[in-house]
Amino acid sequence: PLQLLQPKTVPKRLATSQKKPQEPRVPRSLIKEIFRHFAKMPVTRDAFQIVEKCSERYFKQLSDDLEAYSHHAGRKTVEAADVEVLMRRQGLVTDKMPLRVLIERYLPLEYRRLLIPVAVSGNKVMPCK
Repeated sequence: PLQLLQPKTVPKRLATSQKKPQEPRVPRSLIKEIFRHFAKMPVTRDAFQIVEKCSERYFKQLSDDLEAYSHHAGRKTVEAADVEVLMRRQGLVTDKMPLRVLIERYLPLEYRRLLIPVAVSGNKVMPCK
């Protein structure tokens, strides 16, 4: 007796299982806007691609260092003190150039208000902790 050949069924692969989870990225538009602000001149596409790669590596290294500092302190949360220690090690914050001066010099007023405590009416200090 002849048996009918049945086609083999191949299980379909899920599209989500094929993709590697991607790391979050800093938006290209933000990198471009920041770089154009400080460069104050046109930037070629090739140069911008290099700047983009460098900034991705910089932020990756920055986050790894902050994670190591908080882990060394026995915490699971990165705190402002960790950021200040990192900036000191990078030479951005010194005794002559404290973090407060950098904040006042480079950040817009709405961010300064969030980061630097300011006394307001009613004897309150903003931002509250």
